[in-house]
Amino acid sequence: MNRKILIDVRPEQIQVALLEQDDLAEIYMESAEHQRIAGNIYRGKVKNVLPGMQAAFVDIGEGKNAFLYAGDIQPGREPCPPIQELLKTGQELTVQVVKEPVGTKGARITTQITLPGKYLVLMPAVNYVGISRRIENESERQRLKSIAQTLKPESMGLIVRTEAFGKNAEDFAAELDFLTELWAKIERGERKGKVPRPLHREESILYRTVRDLFTGDMDQLIVNRWEEYRKVSEWTDLLSPSLQERVKYFEPKRDLFAYFGVREQIERAAQRKIRLKSGGSLVMDPTEALTVIDVNTDKYVGKVDLEDTVFHTNLEAAEEIARQIRLRDIGGIIVIDFIDMEVAENRLQVLEALKAALKKDRAKTNVVGFTGLGLVEMTRKKI
Repeated sequence: MNRKILIDVRPEQIQVALLEQDDLAEIYMESAEHQRIAGNIYRGKVKNVLPGMQAAFVDIGEGKNAFLYAGDIQPGREPCPPIQELLKTGQELTVQVVKEPVGTKGARITTQITLPGKYLVLMPAVNYVGISRRIENESERQRLKSIAQTLKPESMGLIVRTEAFGKNAEDFAAELDFLTELWAKIERGERKGKVPRPLHREESILYRTVRDLFTGDMDQLIVNRWEEYRKVSEWTDLLSPSLQERVKYFEPKRDLFAYFGVREQIERAAQRKIRLKSGGSLVMDPTEALTVIDVNTDKYVGKVDLEDTVFHTNLEAAEEIARQIRLRDIGGIIVIDFIDMEVAENRLQVLEALKAALKKDRAKTNVVGFTGLGLVEMTRKKI
């Protein structure tokens, strides 16, 4: 599969597009005025403890108070102690933003700090080793787990990322040294200064793209401004030197996104109704509680019989649904109303087609299956 990353740099914002076979798969943007705060680490102060919600509001210095669930204070502890036993009003604590503020809601935070690198994620507060779920080969999982357990700093945790596949201990050493030193710097910052205050800000969208998206299965990374091209080249040389030759410069006199057909695809991604190549369609309706996706045959009449027409429309829809929820970064509960199928084997194949298409998604997904009413339920965690 041909995969490439396009970075469109403009004075007001930077946009990053991930293309697969020239189809837009993921889109990210960062405005010069509105920097994202997800991933940032703060020294905050508890403003309110809410026993009725088992949560607390914490002032992190970003306008709206952030929201901290009891289960995000000591994750994995069962049963979770009452929030009033864990926190007191006025208490200072170090937290990390896991979800951006939306509308009137403040950011969601956790005390479970994670520091991501190219190959590893350092978790200073837990003694644990985990392997990316996208590494499916069991012998490779065990090999990487053994290496991680050997390298892991005492009383800390490590998650081995997908890009670590096939790598050895020496490939991780410099990165782990960097992450542990970063954590030491954050700890030193906890000891002095006014509260609330930032202790660490997540890297720019350019650096995150090189770190998280520019992997060995990417054919090209194309940047349309020279200054940013040089930065990306330097970071690639540091993080993934074997990919250096795949970093390309695009003459800014031309519109990078228009040249690769991205602008038109971005416009289509905002539409409620999506046409399928066969003539069928999807209708996507986000609500406060969940996202509903309806599948229709529309102009597709098939060639064999009604069941065959419905089956092939649903198969095509399953692939496109996986692409759309990834492209739109839809999170939470998703309910899909596929066209009714009489044959149980056809329903199973459509479900398997959906699961297979979702494997391309970096976000965690869980397909629950068909309900008694014939709807497919699934969940997805936003990136």
